[in-house]
Amino acid sequence: MPVDPNLVAILICPETRQPVAQASAAQLAAINNSIRAKNAYNRSGARVEKELTEALIRADGRVLYPVEEGIPVMLVEESIAV
Repeated sequence: MPVDPNLVAILICPETRQPVAQASAAQLAAINNSIRAKNAYNRSGARVEKELTEALIRADGRVLYPVEEGIPVMLVEESIAV
């Protein structure tokens, strides 16, 4: 279930207050390649094990926030630097 675009429009990065947007297919493919290669870590230092089907990306393109079952996980420590 994708995140409601109206919700995405009001969400901001809790760290920098920048807006976020849906990650593109290419961005998801790149992070999923890193996850499969066991090279993806969230910002708390834990390895990301589960591939992402959806994510929100910060406006500067440097951080992804995973979406789990249609719910954005907007926690800095769960975000993934890209």
